Amino acid sequence: MWPDRRIIDLFKTEFPIVLAPMAGIMDAELVIAAAQGGALGSLPCAMISAEKAREQVNIIRQRVSAPVNMNFFCHTPVDADPAREAGWKARLGPYYKELGLDPAAPVNAANRAPFDEAMCAVVEELKPEVVSFHFGLPDQALVKRVKAAGCIVMSSATIVKEAIWLEENGADVIIAQGAEAGGHRGMFLTDNIAQQPGTFALVPQVVDAVRVPVIAAGGIADGRGIAAAFALGASGVQIGSAYLRCPESKVVAPARTALAQAHDDSTVITNVMTGRPARGVANRVMGEVGPISPDAPAFPHAATALGPLKAAAEKLGKVDFTNLWAGQAVRMGREMPAAELTRALAGAALARFSALGG
Repeated sequence: MWPDRRIIDLFKTEFPIVLAPMAGIMDAELVIAAAQGGALGSLPCAMISAEKAREQVNIIRQRVSAPVNMNFFCHTPVDADPAREAGWKARLGPYYKELGLDPAAPVNAANRAPFDEAMCAVVEELKPEVVSFHFGLPDQALVKRVKAAGCIVMSSATIVKEAIWLEENGADVIIAQGAEAGGHRGMFLTDNIAQQPGTFALVPQVVDAVRVPVIAAGGIADGRGIAAAFALGASGVQIGSAYLRCPESKVVAPARTALAQAHDDSTVITNVMTGRPARGVANRVMGEVGPISPDAPAFPHAATALGPLKAAAEKLGKVDFTNLWAGQAVRMGREMPAAELTRALAGAALARFSALGG
C-alpha cells in the first residue's frame, strides 16, 4: 500500500508517479505508454503550436482513457538583443567554420513560447485533467480560466519561498524540484544557481511549508528513490531521466549512446544551450564555452545560433551541440518500454515500503 494516497486520489492514476514533460524529445507516444503503465503522462507543450497540442492530446485520448497533464512554460518573454546575438554568434564562429556552415545564413528563431490566450483556449476546449507550469504561474486571469475548465494546476518550486508563492497563487499541487533534476531549473523567485537545494533537503521543507500535496522531483529513478521521497513527506514523484532511453522517446541515436554512457558526475547545470540554467549531460559546447557563460543571450535566444550547429553535428553522429537534458540519476535509466518501466518502478517502491515496514 502507498503510505500517502493524495496524489493517486487527486489524479485518479494507478500509481503516484508523474512522467516528467521533456520538451523536444517526446510526444504523445511516450505519454500513452507511461499512462498505460499507471503513471500520469505529461505532454510538453512549450515548443509546439496550439494546433499541434490539440492534435497530440486527441491522439492520447484515442489510445488511453487515463488522465493527461499538459505542461507549459510561463516565463516572461524577452525580445532578442541583436548586439548580444551577434556577439554570441561570433563566439560560436569557430564551430560554424569547422562544420562548414555560413554564420550569415538565416536561422529559425528558437521556439519556447510562454502560456498565452491561444493555449488557454486549447486547454478550455480539451479540458486535460492536469495542467502544469514551469517558471512560476501565468497571469492570474489565465490561472482562473484553467481552473474553471476543471483542471488541476501544478507548478515547480526550487526553493521553499517559491512553493509558498505557488500555493498562495492557485497551485493545487507543488513539484519540489531538487538541484539533481534534469532539464530547466524551475526558478522564478531566485536566479542564484549556487543556492539551489537538493531533493533530500528541499522536499521535507516544502512539505512543512504548504498544505497542498507535494511531488518530489530530482534524482529519483528507482524504487529506493520513490520510497525515500515518501519518507520525506512527498505524496508522489516526478520522473524524467529514467524514461529517456525507452523506445517510445524521441531521443536521437547518438544522444541515446551518450546517455547510456553517462555517470553520476556526467551532468552539469548550464545556460549555454538556451540562456537559462538547465541540467544536462555535458557536451562539447558546454565544456568549451560554459557551462555558465555571461555571453549567452537571454532565454530562449541562446538556442537560436546553436540550431544549425546541432543539426550539422547530429548528421555526423555527434552530440557536441545537442541538449542532453538529464538529471544526476541518468545512469539508472533503462532501455525498456515505458509502461513496463512504470510498473517496475511502482513495484520496486511497494516492495521497499514492505521491507521497511517489516
